[in-house]
Amino acid sequence: MPNNFANQPRITIDGKFFRLGAEKFFVKGVSYGPFAPNGEMEMFPSREQAGRDFRQLQQLGVNLLRVYYVPPKWFLELAADFSIKLLIDIPWPSHLCFLESEEPQEQAREAVRSAALHCKDHSAVFALSVANEIPAEIVRWTGVKRVGAFIEELIGIVKSIDSNLLCTFASFPPTEFLTASNSDFISFNVYLHQAAAFQKYVARLQMLANAKPLVLAEVGLDSIREGEQRQADVLKEQLEIAARSGLAGTIVYSFTDDWFKGGSQVRDWGFGLTNVAREAKRSFAAVKQFYEQAPYVPLSRQPKVSVVIASYNGARTLDACLASVTRLNYPDYEVILVDDGSTDETQNIVERYPRIQTLRQTNQGLSAARNAGITAASGEIVAFTDADCRVDEDWLYYLVQLLVQNNYMGVGGHNFLPPEDSPMAAVVLVSPGGPAHVMLTDEEAEHIPGCNMAFYKWALKEINGFDPVFRNAGDDVDVCWRLQERGYRLGFTPGGFVWHYRRATVRAYLRQQAGYGEAEALLIQKHPEHYNALGGNMWRGRIYGVAKYGLILNPPVIYHGTFGSGFFQKLYSTQPTNAIMLCTTFEYHLMVNLPIFLLATVFPFLWPLALAAFGASVAVCIIAGYQADLPPGKMRIWTRPLVALLFFLQPIVRGWARYFTRLNVRLAAPEISIESLKVPILANLTEHQLCFWSNAGIDRFQFLGRVVQHLQAAHWQTNLDSGWSAYDAEILRNRWSRLHLTTACEHLGNGRMFHRCRVEARWTLAATILFLGTLIAEGLAIVHFRSVQPWVWMLPLTIPLLAWFLDDEKRWQELQVLGVVQRSSAELGLEPFAPGVRQASAGESS
Repeated sequence: MPNNFANQPRITIDGKFFRLGAEKFFVKGVSYGPFAPNGEMEMFPSREQAGRDFRQLQQLGVNLLRVYYVPPKWFLELAADFSIKLLIDIPWPSHLCFLESEEPQEQAREAVRSAALHCKDHSAVFALSVANEIPAEIVRWTGVKRVGAFIEELIGIVKSIDSNLLCTFASFPPTEFLTASNSDFISFNVYLHQAAAFQKYVARLQMLANAKPLVLAEVGLDSIREGEQRQADVLKEQLEIAARSGLAGTIVYSFTDDWFKGGSQVRDWGFGLTNVAREAKRSFAAVKQFYEQAPYVPLSRQPKVSVVIASYNGARTLDACLASVTRLNYPDYEVILVDDGSTDETQNIVERYPRIQTLRQTNQGLSAARNAGITAASGEIVAFTDADCRVDEDWLYYLVQLLVQNNYMGVGGHNFLPPEDSPMAAVVLVSPGGPAHVMLTDEEAEHIPGCNMAFYKWALKEINGFDPVFRNAGDDVDVCWRLQERGYRLGFTPGGFVWHYRRATVRAYLRQQAGYGEAEALLIQKHPEHYNALGGNMWRGRIYGVAKYGLILNPPVIYHGTFGSGFFQKLYSTQPTNAIMLCTTFEYHLMVNLPIFLLATVFPFLWPLALAAFGASVAVCIIAGYQADLPPGKMRIWTRPLVALLFFLQPIVRGWARYFTRLNVRLAAPEISIESLKVPILANLTEHQLCFWSNAGIDRFQFLGRVVQHLQAAHWQTNLDSGWSAYDAEILRNRWSRLHLTTACEHLGNGRMFHRCRVEARWTLAATILFLGTLIAEGLAIVHFRSVQPWVWMLPLTIPLLAWFLDDEKRWQELQVLGVVQRSSAELGLEPFAPGVRQASAGESS
């Protein structure tokens, strides 16, 4: 029987999904109409026919109808009686160049205002859609920004009338690029009938939607041209793909073939689940079967999962975390809390959750705590979150389904700011250095944040778990890279998200960034091939996070197709310009601002230059604060200035910690002693080359592998060729010199090989800046003091000394590496030869 729910709560946004009260609301919808005008000239069927339709819709399992006109009050009440929500399109002439004159704009504003007043506070209304499929050529003609701003204006009108009424606009592939920042969720009409293409495009839309729920507002197939069975098969396949992809719901187009458009009844059209007489097609049963189980598509298997939470003094948020992991919608899981020597109220909180297994250990760091959880885990899959997170109830379902349905060894998902978190937490959210995922494609990840990740336990065991050297951070990056080095792939699921509480104070945020700097130093030492000479991370994929890691200087690029006719008019977002952020780095302050400031105290004419250099740093931070995407409702008068301040402080704090840790690591690393080598390293040295015979078939890769093994064992930074270099490895040991190691092998037949190894040493950027800076400073000193201080003419004598020092450092490192090469060749049984001797020998052998 129909039931009245007029007093039920409104639909709200909850991360990537919707809620109706305490329960999730997964959209299971069909479109309805438009119909020929009824007796009251409404674009809806008669009340009697609508009643019969609703009874049939109730059998279908529908909880939402998309209608293309604002419904009359009786229709709203009928929907409420049947517990069916309405997504209401507001018709206005969006097919015209509406921004060319004021009349269509005012017509649109009035239509939206009238619809908002008509639907205000009605519990049957799911959301209003203020526009539907604005033609791509109209958007191209008018301008993307202007059209997007007008849509935002229309949504603003609705919100001014009913702030709790959800709003969206329906886009489609030709206007993929069109956005409205104040829309509550993303709606797309997608008609792709091939499963692979459909899945890839849905994954792309999820990346575009980012933190907002994504609804497919129209999917369908014409049964007249494709046949009823194909319509049923394709719809079933698409609905399952959408559910597995973490969408907030789907709307099938359409309920019936009864369709009226352009002033006449459409006859040659068969997208309905029922025909004109409301007789069910085969697709009706297929959609009904899916809606009965949605959104939980059955998994091929449901392996046991061990949820591991590492906590150190996390009492502030631990209760919310533990409460959330006890309410997961997954049949077979355990929770293991590893208390890493907490001294706060952690133990008192844990006592309230007797079902959670608790391990307590002395403070050993994050990686050691996670390894303890892995050891205690009995699940096939180990999932990780942090004590400052609370998980969505479907978190495990989406992580596991991606693992078992695809060839991934690890998966991760979003981490969102909880709506109840403070404005200060929102500032931290948009400040640099926060956790973010890095995507190689729309589906495959390069990095997944440690607060939301899951792996097969056997894969973690294969790489010996987390490296205990990472006490505070960096362990997740290290694990991702080590798995990928073994050829394993990582996935990303938008549906498996967690709420991540951010640091509550500036001091806590900066302490966290210092910890990240320490972790970076360790990662540089362990994975130097992923970092540049200045210690910057060289990600292969694209970074997705709320905080921008650079300034947006250029607008996105849009592919419109020939004459603006492309069906997929893709948006190619420009990457933030990272180079301009160099003037905020620790290195910039140390090597530019500080020297110029010191020189200006001696040479006052340099003060304008000093102020300009420092002003560049401040200006970039101010712009970054202005561009920050602060969450709605979290704005305060002080938020953007504070974001700018954190953009200034974060690189200094993180950079200082990184360099301080790298210095300590280098000092602790064992030196390679030339004197300890068994073979004199210069015996066959010719122009920085060493040459060796091999009669045992030792190839170049074995030789290189042994050299790199020795260098890495001695903790030398070794950046291996990624495929774009003219050398095999770049080697660094100190700040002043870097070496390029290049090898070649000549195959002479019968297993005989001749190896050439060349080592070329060069000054680093730091050495070059030091030398040029000293040269310039001394030149300025001579110009300024030459008439009053005769001793300044002795300053140039320091230039040769400095050059000698830098060249001596370069030569020392070169000898060290040559020694490693000689030792590696001796271990492999290679015979040293000078090039001239080899040529003669080669001539004899031939």
